[in-house]
Amino acid sequence: QVQMMESGGDLVQAGGSLRLSCTVSGLPFADYAMGWFRQAPGKKREGVSCISDTGLFARYGNSVKRRFTISRDNAASALYLQMNNLQPEDAAMYFCAASRSRNCLPTWSSSSDEFTFRGQGTQVTVSS
Repeated sequence: QVQMMESGGDLVQAGGSLRLSCTVSGLPFADYAMGWFRQAPGKKREGVSCISDTGLFARYGNSVKRRFTISRDNAASALYLQMNNLQPEDAAMYFCAASRSRNCLPTWSSSSDEFTFRGQGTQVTVSS
């Protein structure tokens, strides 16, 4: 049974930073690309970032480029998202997800159905 647990969400002021974590069990973590997605109330789920199975390649949504950094620790089956210079528009529930492939497809951000979601998410709130 695949399980994912996201953590690290909090209330921060605009310009602040947070580091999200996701621990995964029940699947061969190192065999799959992993992604972070977010969803704000009343909005569609949005792809934030994706990282390949080895961690060598990463993709980012346009709105978070140069502010967010995705990383992974395959030995610990853990995924991370370092978020800097947070803005009110970054406020959302953040979810980690496992891709069905080793690499992040060019369409990863609009193909959340290609990912497996199993966590409850972690809430990020940004005050202006």
